[in-house]
Amino acid sequence: MNLTQLGVAQLRRELRSGVVRSIDVADALIARTEAHAALNGYVAFDPEGLRAQARAADARIAAGEDLPLLGVPVALKDNIDAVGLPSSAGTGALRGLHPAQDAEVAQRLRQAGALIAGKANMHELAMGITTNNGVTGAARNPWDASRIPGGSSGGSGVVVAAGLVPASIGTDTGGSVRVPAALCGVVGLRPTTGRVAGRGIAPISRTRDTAGPLARSVEDCALLDGVLSGHAQPLVPVSLQGVRLGLPGPGFWDGLEPGVHSVVQEAIERLRSAGAQLIEVPLPALAGLNEAAGFPIALYEFVRDMGDYLQYAQRGVSLRQLVDAIGSPDVAAIVQPLLGEGAVPEAVYAQALQARRGLQAVYAEAFAAHGVRALLFPTTALTAAPVGRDITVQLNGEELPTFAAFIRNTDPGSNAGIPGVTLPAGLAGGLPVGLGLDGPAGSDRGLLALAAAVEAVLPALPSAPWMR
Repeated sequence: MNLTQLGVAQLRRELRSGVVRSIDVADALIARTEAHAALNGYVAFDPEGLRAQARAADARIAAGEDLPLLGVPVALKDNIDAVGLPSSAGTGALRGLHPAQDAEVAQRLRQAGALIAGKANMHELAMGITTNNGVTGAARNPWDASRIPGGSSGGSGVVVAAGLVPASIGTDTGGSVRVPAALCGVVGLRPTTGRVAGRGIAPISRTRDTAGPLARSVEDCALLDGVLSGHAQPLVPVSLQGVRLGLPGPGFWDGLEPGVHSVVQEAIERLRSAGAQLIEVPLPALAGLNEAAGFPIALYEFVRDMGDYLQYAQRGVSLRQLVDAIGSPDVAAIVQPLLGEGAVPEAVYAQALQARRGLQAVYAEAFAAHGVRALLFPTTALTAAPVGRDITVQLNGEELPTFAAFIRNTDPGSNAGIPGVTLPAGLAGGLPVGLGLDGPAGSDRGLLALAAAVEAVLPALPSAPWMR
């Protein structure tokens, strides 16, 4: 049995039955992490700390204790506070500083018996999509180490896809869980905003941010969602026969990389063959509302919410010191003006919040009017770009802004605060392609049940080259 390839649910079953020990899993993951250090998936990893947690979990299992994640290692994005490990949000001013208490997410994981395996690399301050970090170095995609893993939770995708840990927790503001999950060939969940507590997580925007899991299956993500949210209702099995799925437009299905187009079209045909009904869902007002809401909310709230976090976390670092120490040029260009003439005016912020309410109404009306369980789309329009393409990428011969090119399909649902899942749909040119599903606000468990049914008809991906 290859202990590094077990998913969360399978590993928990093996641990519960006594077939494997948590310490053996920890040792296997430690060896693999050390052998794959070149991927730069972790920015903090404590082998002896992980072994100590594993031995304690084995003793608890032997004593008859049974918890949802007892003995299962889980990695955390480096913006999620966890006692015993540094928490830097990928930025120089916070590097090496240790939090005095766990984020609520970490606390819930520990209460469920999970082992905190380490802190995963990320785009600096979560302000980007490549995880080419000027402070911590570039994280690299396990399918091709010359390619990005996505971001901002790039390291969270790397450590799962490379077999360094069964699951990880990232954060998603505009696609930062689902984009790396898609580009690394794993499953990612963005919960409904507010479903998972944000206390102890270095923020961009309290309105838009949420933590969410990356794992190897929908079953694993559902298990983690239950722990993180406290709402662990069993998934009710879904038959795809007669299920109405929406194909949103305009924009979501246009201008795809040819390989991405081929993979997602095959996925559509598989769903049709399973009995699903694919319905065109026009969303003509979506793009304008999304543009009006997205950046003004995030940039206004970053100044407010990051300042609050620094005070709460008592790191001895001011917002000005944090911003002045930014090491990634793309992040500095976004953030540094916010403390001066580039600050978002309060009136613009108020208008952006109003646009967000309009965006939420558009989604609610679309689900109700068309009777669809979820909206279906390619998670990203292109596969993983080469490392270093932080500013622009090529898509179908056109040079486009990197950030906008990768988040164009995930950003609207993020701004509306609705739940979204991405599933591995296949490979294009040897790189993973993700298929996204967005559901109505609050439908997280139902969306996961639907995603499990969709997952069952999609082709299984082989292991990433760096996982073999």
